[in-house]
Amino acid sequence: MNDPVTRFSNRAENYAKYRPGYPNELVTILKSECGLTESSTIADVGSGTGILSEVFLRNGNKVFGIEPNAPMREFAERDLGEFPRFVSIDATAEATTLEPASIDFITAGQAFHWFDQEKARREFKRILKPGGWVILIWNERRIDSTPFLRDYENLLLRYGTDYQKIRHENVAADIDGFYAPGSFKLQSVDNVQHFDFESLKGRTYSASYTPEPGDPNFDLMVSDLEKIFNARQCDGIVDFEYYTRIYYGRLSEPPA
Repeated sequence: MNDPVTRFSNRAENYAKYRPGYPNELVTILKSECGLTESSTIADVGSGTGILSEVFLRNGNKVFGIEPNAPMREFAERDLGEFPRFVSIDATAEATTLEPASIDFITAGQAFHWFDQEKARREFKRILKPGGWVILIWNERRIDSTPFLRDYENLLLRYGTDYQKIRHENVAADIDGFYAPGSFKLQSVDNVQHFDFESLKGRTYSASYTPEPGDPNFDLMVSDLEKIFNARQCDGIVDFEYYTRIYYGRLSEPPA
């Protein structure tokens, strides 16, 4: 399933439960570097199950969650129902339906690489207020910092459907061109998750490039995953280490 809108349809629950959150430093960086305040209006584009949206809702922001995938969007609507400032919208990065010049910050967590970048850029410029910011964020899993992570990377290379096409080093290749003629900065923050075997399976199933039940490779993948876990676990736990990459900048120079 290569359609970026539908490829997560069967993975929403695992995605919400087992994908990493974002470190507290994210909000601190955006406050100090970009002037984020509680009154800033956020468009979280490709908001999925609401993991990134929740960060800004807890900061007091109004957040428009732009998500075209129905199961992911509906999960966010249920999970974030306690936040009256969350507005869920069935729309895309390329056509958000938001009003012109209405948004202070556009955010995209783990989502930018799914966008039609030329069309999304035009739409972002349309909805941003003058001097508004675009924040692109990835939790980038380290692939060789521990024996377990090296083994896990090899598992994905062996069983992943289109993993090599969308793996980490490819997702940020066009960021320079996207921000031009504006500029951006990058900060990186350490992040980590701790998994027992059941949660490790859930984390693996949340990835759009892993085989699903019924696929001939699914049981083989799970068997190999268990072997890796048993060989590398410590007290029943393995760690996913990440760099949280935070790109922040403007698509054009702010008004004088």
